[in-house]
Amino acid sequence: MTVRAPGKLVLVGEYAVLDGGGAVVAAVDHGVSCVVSPGAFEIRAPGDDRFVRAALAGAPAAAYTFADWNPVDLAGMKPGFGGSAAATVAAVVAAGLPPARAYAAHHAVQGGGSGVDIFASLLGGVRRFPDGAEVPCVVPPLAVWSGASASTGPRVARYRAWAGRAAFVEASRALVAAFAADPVGVTREAYALLCAMARDADLAYDTPAHARIAALAAAHGGAAKPSGAGGGDVAIAFVPDPDARARFAAAVAAEGLLPIPVTVAPGAWSGPPLVALPPA
Repeated sequence: MTVRAPGKLVLVGEYAVLDGGGAVVAAVDHGVSCVVSPGAFEIRAPGDDRFVRAALAGAPAAAYTFADWNPVDLAGMKPGFGGSAAATVAAVVAAGLPPARAYAAHHAVQGGGSGVDIFASLLGGVRRFPDGAEVPCVVPPLAVWSGASASTGPRVARYRAWAGRAAFVEASRALVAAFAADPVGVTREAYALLCAMARDADLAYDTPAHARIAALAAAHGGAAKPSGAGGGDVAIAFVPDPDARARFAAAVAAEGLLPIPVTVAPGAWSGPPLVALPPA
């Protein structure tokens, strides 16, 4: 049996999701696969296997072989599609374990988090977190690699120490509610809101590459912002006109910023219908 667990792109709601502000997240076709073969219990995983080992504690005896699914070649750097969460979900689904195990295992190894990446990998599609409602996404998303990987932990720590979180969360919650009706306008406003938060919290969020991606998206009738914690990784862009979207992709590529086509993907979970199961 082979299980494919998608990665994720947070479209709106970053940081505020840690304080209950919700988010809109897309499951995308860059993730992790797990092949299950009969035999003694064995885990075959390239690189860091802490998440899958936690997920598979007490799992049925079998060989669990993990691999990147539809990987992006970034010379060894990580794009920021939530690979550890996708691996955790692939492990849990492959072993026939309850989906709540994925949240618990990832939360324990990571030491915190909202659970939004596990949620996306389990349920698939474009959804509102945490209630699981499907969100129409009439403008196809495009991911753009900013040229550098970024670490989430230090940024989250600075955000949690910031005194202005309450007002920020309310503003973010309004953008989450408005996203389906105006993804371009909401993306533009969310980028401005997150940049203002980062300046006030002394948090390294925006980068020259992200600013350039946003400027090029605006020049082609769209909007872009970092997807996730910022400081690098990928940007998410929405450009409504198909011809303008192609020109935007060519423009960012001409500046050495890699456009990454993404397709919204189904979730790995194929059991009974789920609502969100974020950790308590």
